[in-house]
Amino acid sequence: MIGQLTGKILEKNPPEVLLEVGGIGYEVLCPMPTFYAMENRGELTLHTHFHVKEDAQTLYGFISKDEKTIFRELIRVNGVGPKVALAILSHLDIATLISAVANDDDVLLAKTPGIGKKTAQKLIVELKDRLAKLELINTNNQTVALSSSNPNTGKALSALQALGFKVKEAEKMLSAITDNSLSTEQLIRLALQNK
Repeated sequence: MIGQLTGKILEKNPPEVLLEVGGIGYEVLCPMPTFYAMENRGELTLHTHFHVKEDAQTLYGFISKDEKTIFRELIRVNGVGPKVALAILSHLDIATLISAVANDDDVLLAKTPGIGKKTAQKLIVELKDRLAKLELINTNNQTVALSSSNPNTGKALSALQALGFKVKEAEKMLSAITDNSLSTEQLIRLALQNK
């Protein structure tokens, strides 16, 4: 199995990157956060997952081990294949995904292309315990707002996204709020003031 590749970026055509390693060009499918992290790098190290089906052999690459770990947990869910898992990781960052599962936020999960309400609910049921037990390496990279004990934080995050804010921007706005007794409406109002 191919677990990691380090090489020169020849082409970037989301979701695919062509990585030259030892004179061989590997086509690797990556989630969008990995593409954003590549920026203008000439050389790149990707943590990879090699997926084999009867009609295809595909490499999936991730900038962090945490992304790869979450990807592998997602494809263990019945009915979620690698392409859907890649779409989830492209749509939601790790902290938002973990928060959505922990807060039973099937509405946010269902906003991912290729995920319906039933699949979102299945993801929550199957992943809730598994994600809570995961030891992620780079958790300090994730937003503090989502570790808030206020159950309304996830709903406020979804509402801010519905208003057109990007996930990172909405999380930053919510991270400044320390009062855990606020309603969803109060959280949204304060977050908009923190903009």
